[in-house]
Amino acid sequence: MTTRIILAGSTGWVGRALVAAIADSPDLALVGAVARSAAGRDAGEAAGVRALGVKISAKLADALAAPADVVIDYTKPDVVKHHALQALAHGCHVVIGTSGLSADDYAKIDTAAREKGRGVVAAGNFSITATLMRRFALEAARLVPDIEIIDYASAKKADTPSGTARELAEMLGAVRHAGTAKPVGELTGVPETRGGAIGTPTPVQVHSVRMPSYVLSCEVVLGADNERLTIRHDAGASAAPYVAGTLLAARRVGSFVGLRRGLDAVLE
Repeated sequence: MTTRIILAGSTGWVGRALVAAIADSPDLALVGAVARSAAGRDAGEAAGVRALGVKISAKLADALAAPADVVIDYTKPDVVKHHALQALAHGCHVVIGTSGLSADDYAKIDTAAREKGRGVVAAGNFSITATLMRRFALEAARLVPDIEIIDYASAKKADTPSGTARELAEMLGAVRHAGTAKPVGELTGVPETRGGAIGTPTPVQVHSVRMPSYVLSCEVVLGADNERLTIRHDAGASAAPYVAGTLLAARRVGSFVGLRRGLDAVLE
């Protein structure tokens, strides 16, 4: 059975690679594409591959006129929540690769998905090595309570922290125990240098570095008495690591109802 896909963000860095991969997948079909800057163009030609006979729409609402099973979103944080709710209202499953959503945003998307009996997979990073970093960090956090995250990205990345770091901090905050670092409220000097606290019930301090030469890196530092463990993921300049994970999610998102966070939620 062919899974019909609408891709929002089809001319972006990951979007172009996804268009090519969907076109080459016999069990997937691109039936709609969204990219305001390329509206009216053929989605394949805009992505640098062969013409696919799919015109790019300026808005998701227009693309949803075509019957579809899954909407994949790689757009921007300020529109992805609206896109997800739109897609669910039309009866589509959703795969979210855009970062920057809050825990409250995800809660609302989960509620809408359950009301419609649809599935949603959302991941700040769909690469397998980033997924392994998260899995190893969660295992370590159950034994080592002192944890901080350092999030590296390019100078032009608008959202802080990255979706990878935010998602990881939220997951770690749910499993870690209280650390030994002095509470930020008791510090002197410039407390902001301690980063932002993310996650509940035990938040994790996250520090975001934004400068040229980085694409995306995420480092988890766990400290214990006289020893320290660092787990780090580094992404290169290609979008290839994210494509396979995104399409795996698109193939499996229809097998459950509600929101699942992270690629590992559909790996097992």
